[in-house]
Amino acid sequence: MSELDTWEQVNEKVMRKIHEPGEALMAMEVRFAQGGVGAEHSHPHEQLTYCLEGKLEFTLNGEKRVISAGESLVIPGGTVHDALALEKSRLLDIFTPLREDLLNKND
Repeated sequence: MSELDTWEQVNEKVMRKIHEPGEALMAMEVRFAQGGVGAEHSHPHEQLTYCLEGKLEFTLNGEKRVISAGESLVIPGGTVHDALALEKSRLLDIFTPLREDLLNKND
């Protein structure tokens, strides 16, 4: 198992696992306890977020969106966004191009 395929504690209520990337596409699974927050941020990468379990409220450039299990959300590059878990939740985030900031965080 690669170092990437291990769970990392992001904060008290959020964990993530970065999966082995391809040449221009990568995936990351994120687990949220109820009330867990993905802090506001932006990045130039296009992101597709698929809700595997639970219900989350996203804020994209100030606009609120709620997704539940089985639903997805596209986050264009450069969009300021955050997430709040309204209940225990799991996401699969897909990014293109590669998030070098996540892949090389230990360099």
